[in-house]
Amino acid sequence: MYSNEYYEREPPIPPEDYVRVNHIELKDFVTDIFIALGVPKEDANIVADALVTADLFGISSHGVQRVKRYVGGIKVGNVNVKANVKVVRDHGATALIDGDNGLGQPIGVRAMELAIEKAKKYGVSLVLVKNSNHFGIAGYYSLKAVEKGFIGITITNSENLMAYVNTVGRTLGTNPIAIAIPRPNPPPILFDAATAVVPVGKIEMYSRLGKKIPPGWVIDPEGNILHGDPKKVLKAIKEGDAAILPLGGLGEEFGGHKGSGLAFIIDIISGVLSGAAWGVHVGYTIGTKPANVGHAFATIDIEAFMSKDEFFERIETYVKEIKSLKKHPKADRIWLPGEKAWLTMQTRLKIGIPLHKSVYKELMNIAKEAGAKKELRIIK
Repeated sequence: MYSNEYYEREPPIPPEDYVRVNHIELKDFVTDIFIALGVPKEDANIVADALVTADLFGISSHGVQRVKRYVGGIKVGNVNVKANVKVVRDHGATALIDGDNGLGQPIGVRAMELAIEKAKKYGVSLVLVKNSNHFGIAGYYSLKAVEKGFIGITITNSENLMAYVNTVGRTLGTNPIAIAIPRPNPPPILFDAATAVVPVGKIEMYSRLGKKIPPGWVIDPEGNILHGDPKKVLKAIKEGDAAILPLGGLGEEFGGHKGSGLAFIIDIISGVLSGAAWGVHVGYTIGTKPANVGHAFATIDIEAFMSKDEFFERIETYVKEIKSLKKHPKADRIWLPGEKAWLTMQTRLKIGIPLHKSVYKELMNIAKEAGAKKELRIIK
């Protein structure tokens, strides 16, 4: 129903501020950067694929603008390009992986692949990871399970950027959760969200674009809401003088306790239980110590509970019920989780991925410094 329609989920960027590039060429270009820095080709390809997938989905906050962060982590020695990723505990449907401070994306893919293999045998699985790094969008890994016909669940902790409810200061990560559910025809259902009002990457994008930060996203150490100048707000966050608010916002009136509670629980499962760091102890990729991020990957074999045909029939009935609801008069349409991202991807596969000119320039400089040889052509 979308075949002849162009759609991009992000607010339009002024044409003079961006360039468009082909997704395949962008992936090859980013892969080449990491290979030049000593990352094995297979791992470099996974990192590039995860980042470009985020840009295809319209999640530029977690797209190739993150290359600078990962390259910085490699240069300061926090990211191990030759990581010895290994299973250190294996018990039936569960396992624990030590990522040896490697890049988060290849660690995440290997962990989800193990979770899928275990679910084939046991019906469900849970694989935890310690000593990892930031791994991009959580939905990338949950969709790996969908590709094999399973339900995929991914959670992770991250650097402390968020205030716990009724407190000020950075305590929790923006700890996302992503659940992907297969359907008989695309798009699959994909819920992928941070447990903060926004991820810090969105504030970084606002800073690049010069867009004002709205009230309700960020709080200062005295409990005041920060808004307006994106560069000042981002600087305050990075210097520890501000924190992002949890999903639901300030206090409990609109559910701030729910967002911080979810982040806390995710931290316990992916950080405390795995043996990774948690809360204020999680490091930053370009910080003074290894990040020791923790992840968790769970997979469900639908056929452990009912036939896949029956499940598909039931899920499509539910989808039709949601789509037939009375639409709010100011809404454009009724969306399923992940539908906007899928439609944005269809558009960008055809017309290219928009990159802010500052991101494009940054990538050119990183590639030159790394000694990468591939070119990144701008689509005219």
